[in-house]
Amino acid sequence: MTEFPKRLRALRKDKKLTQTELGEAVGVQQATIAKWESGERTPFIEYFIELAKYFNVSIDYLVGLEDFE
Repeated sequence: MTEFPKRLRALRKDKKLTQTELGEAVGVQQATIAKWESGERTPFIEYFIELAKYFNVSIDYLVGLEDFE
């Protein structure tokens, strides 16, 4: 799942959000967002759903199975 960290970071930066702001929006701490973006951790499915809703993209896009937002 190497695409997820890159896509998450890109989506966050496109919206000009800090890791803290994104964490507050989806209900996790800044350190969790940092670990997701570094590829150190992978979110539970509930957070993939929250992220997809928040950024208005598909989960397939987030994980790299689809190329278009």
